[in-house]
Amino acid sequence: MAGPSRRELLADTAKGMLLASLGWGFSQELGLSPAWAGEEPGRLTFGPLEPLVDFVAQTPPEKIIAESIAKIRSGVSTRDLVAATALANARAFGGEDYVGFHTLMALAPAWSMAQEEGNDPRSSLAVLKVLHRNAQRLKERGPSPDTLAPVKIETPPPGAVAGKGLRDAARDKDLQGAEKRFAELAGKGTGHALDALMEMVEDGAEVHRTVLVAKSLELAGFVGTGHAHTLLRQSVHYCVKNEASPSYIGQWGELRSLIPVLLDELELKSWSPGKRRMDAAWIRTASNSFLSGSPASAPAAIAFALKEGVHPEDIGEAIALGSNHLVLRDPGRKGREVQPGKPEGSVHGDSVGVHSGDSTHAWRAIARSGSPRTQVISLMLAGYQLARDRAYRGAEILTAEPVYAGAMLEAARKVPAERLVAELDAAVGAGDQNMAAALVMRLGETGAGADEPKRILRKWATTEDGALHAEKYYRTACDDFQTTRPELRWNHLAGLARVTASASAARVKAPGLEEATALLRG
Repeated sequence: MAGPSRRELLADTAKGMLLASLGWGFSQELGLSPAWAGEEPGRLTFGPLEPLVDFVAQTPPEKIIAESIAKIRSGVSTRDLVAATALANARAFGGEDYVGFHTLMALAPAWSMAQEEGNDPRSSLAVLKVLHRNAQRLKERGPSPDTLAPVKIETPPPGAVAGKGLRDAARDKDLQGAEKRFAELAGKGTGHALDALMEMVEDGAEVHRTVLVAKSLELAGFVGTGHAHTLLRQSVHYCVKNEASPSYIGQWGELRSLIPVLLDELELKSWSPGKRRMDAAWIRTASNSFLSGSPASAPAAIAFALKEGVHPEDIGEAIALGSNHLVLRDPGRKGREVQPGKPEGSVHGDSVGVHSGDSTHAWRAIARSGSPRTQVISLMLAGYQLARDRAYRGAEILTAEPVYAGAMLEAARKVPAERLVAELDAAVGAGDQNMAAALVMRLGETGAGADEPKRILRKWATTEDGALHAEKYYRTACDDFQTTRPELRWNHLAGLARVTASASAARVKAPGLEEATALLRG
């Protein structure tokens, strides 16, 4: 892709589509808010959005639901509330707080969930749930200084290589230097801000490092391009902060040496996207190959497929199917993995499969957003990360049956077609992961549409706490369903059914939802 298509924001965020066209034109479109220049002391401000940002930042959790509903009824859109919450969250936490950045990652998915509810009076519940979470975390944080402050833009020396400078500043654990370098990139008109940012992010492959970029890109469509840099700055903080941990950095030595070698050996620096579309058999074979190989072998196989002209979307589809394999075959938590709200056998929250699915979803979105180099490396790292995720569960997960297989699916086939959706609702409510997944697969067999099962899964993903991941994974699974060919796509909704039933079994209701439901009903 080239030219204006890299500078258009996709309008269909209601369907969870990320900003698939920022790429090279990104920094030309940003515009700089006055506070970014750092000429005044004090805090970042956000122009016309600042009063709403201040409302989000100052309203305590015990009041945020009622007062947000009052604003909605007075004409404030849930989209603007999401934008204001994203900016308040980024300013306060800056990508350095675990609950903080998970809350930010849930905002756009929650909004798209609300949009899917249409004119239902309770359509804003998913957004209100995340607003309450944000207010609670801000209260727990207390009156600490903002993590993101104004940054002074400096003119880089002639001939400076922007991307290399940003990555090296992060490796040197130089937050001030990295912030200044990114300020320069965001202020330039040469259009390589995202790609240079990714040269830093690509130094590692783990879920938060990846998803933070993808969700910041998605939220740029809410806050406007003039504030997009504020959201992306969080990745600078996240990467620099983690560079200070020798154990964290020790994980990525192989990766940091592997990718440059692959780029050189396969001559992918001059690569352009291929157009060869592959059949379902190829997708299955490639997915199994990426899963079963070592982390180093997966990106090599992906690089070869790219060089052979395989369409990037087909490669992404195979990787996503691999992540779904982990969701459907994970034995669930046991031993020291069991935590409050995450009982034995559970797979919701930060499970291997959910993390893998969200990571792959994010890498694919970033691949669509950047230059050819970013596209190539993002897909290679998606494969690398998938193989690492599989290794956490050992080789036995490669041959395990999905939880819906065998007797479960046969039992689901005995349910009358007109009862399948109601039985799915009951299975999720009862926390029956296996039957919930089997009922979804049966719905796929009958040729049913996806709207009704999605409605049921969306309802439970909203009412249950979900351990910070429910909204994000709902969006991941639904997007994967849409971008996967018909004969394979129902596995993604089956995975979502399993994860949603797991969250229901934990019996942890989302804080603030009872109040919100009552107020919206009135």
